[in-house]
Amino acid sequence: MTSLTQTTAWRALQSHAAELSAIKLGQLMAELAREVHCTVRGAGLTFDWSRQKAGHETLVLLSRLAQQQDWTGWRTKLFAGDPVNVTEDRAAWHVALRRAAYAPEEVRNSLTAARRIAEALRGGHWKGATGKTIAHVVHIGIGGSDLGPRMALDALDEFRDAALRFDCVANVDPADLGRVLARCDPERTLFVVASKTFTTQETLLNATAARDWLLAGLPSGAAPGAHFLASTANVEAAVAFGILPDNVLPNWDWVGGRYSIWSSVGVTLMLAIGPARFDEFLAGAAEVDAHFLSAPLDKNIPALMALLGLWNINFQGAPTLAVLPYAHSLAQFPAYLQQLEMESNGKSVSRAGEPLDYATAPVVWGAAGTVGQHSFHQLLHQGTAAVPADFIVVREGAYDRERHAILAANAYAQAEALALGRHEAALEPWRRYPGERPSSVIGLERVDPRNLGRLIALYEHKVFMQGVLWDINSFDQWGVEYGKQLAAQRLAQPTGHQP
Repeated sequence: MTSLTQTTAWRALQSHAAELSAIKLGQLMAELAREVHCTVRGAGLTFDWSRQKAGHETLVLLSRLAQQQDWTGWRTKLFAGDPVNVTEDRAAWHVALRRAAYAPEEVRNSLTAARRIAEALRGGHWKGATGKTIAHVVHIGIGGSDLGPRMALDALDEFRDAALRFDCVANVDPADLGRVLARCDPERTLFVVASKTFTTQETLLNATAARDWLLAGLPSGAAPGAHFLASTANVEAAVAFGILPDNVLPNWDWVGGRYSIWSSVGVTLMLAIGPARFDEFLAGAAEVDAHFLSAPLDKNIPALMALLGLWNINFQGAPTLAVLPYAHSLAQFPAYLQQLEMESNGKSVSRAGEPLDYATAPVVWGAAGTVGQHSFHQLLHQGTAAVPADFIVVREGAYDRERHAILAANAYAQAEALALGRHEAALEPWRRYPGERPSSVIGLERVDPRNLGRLIALYEHKVFMQGVLWDINSFDQWGVEYGKQLAAQRLAQPTGHQP
């Protein structure tokens, strides 16, 4: 089988990269109306790639690579629910979860059940074992069953029900659950256990500890079943654990963990923001789905993000990506993307199992601006490696317009300084900025359920398309399994669990 690096499309990009190496990013940015030509709008989002070291010819050559890799064919398979997860022979059909009335029947039934639960809880009609209303919801999961709900709860904090408190627990370290339980009342706490298989070690250990805590804290004879919800594809195991059948929301094997926020795993978010706003969250993602399906390649935001990301990784030698949301509400978003990007595309063999001779996923990192400016931006501006960056800028901020304007001005100033640098001869060397650091700016209208749905789906499709371009399976995660097996072996030894 011919390696991707030996194809005509790849070699043309290599030659083009060599030609561009002699051109400064500032020269490209000085082109007439470049910002206009390099700004794309769709699904309520904007994408400005004018500060990328790429031009029209770059996109033409990248488009040829995309066509060679049959990106439209794979896109069709994704949306049709075909088994794009080739190593497990599964679909990755998370887009079906946000099709509203056109979703599969089992999805609509699950959403109806989740709405019933959310309305009862938010209306004060959900009673615990002693008849008291629930005031505190603790979400127990790990990986995609934790990172999505955790990030979304934080991002949409201002839309939460003020009468309810929410916490997330993921780590098997007893301190994680212990700190949360210390501020909980057993009679008024509801645990949401999110585990597709209902066999995940960390989640079951924490859920069992929560059940024991309830049994110790509730009056003698009170059953803890009313204090649990579950999201799982293993309904029988959840019921055997002691969760009431009506409190178990189904999930399906075609929903990957890192794509599960749209499924019943998102019930905790629905409890927080309400069914109507959760529907807006789904609708925002569906708008990006439609855009990804219909927009031509040069106007398709997730496709452009994928192409330019590949360009930076494989032809500009950039192994990392900084994600910089200039919105405090999105402070957890870089951590969420770490799993979405690196668990999906952190692969070193092709779909056919052949070793790759090119880089794949970047190391994703970042923090909210302007906090990051006083932390790691020094490295971004004057470090020895050029780190591409995604700036996420919100047009309408909450609470204070004047301070929000300062925040947005900082985002654009950082992007400009990274691109152009500062080179005056009169400056001491330590005051100069090399520039030549590429970045993109992603614009949101505001941080609300619809726009958060748009933003997540945007990166989902970007990651999927990069997997297509690299000829890898973005939907398995075998790399997380071996360490679990070794841990089990150590625990089986008499002193294997000791540090």
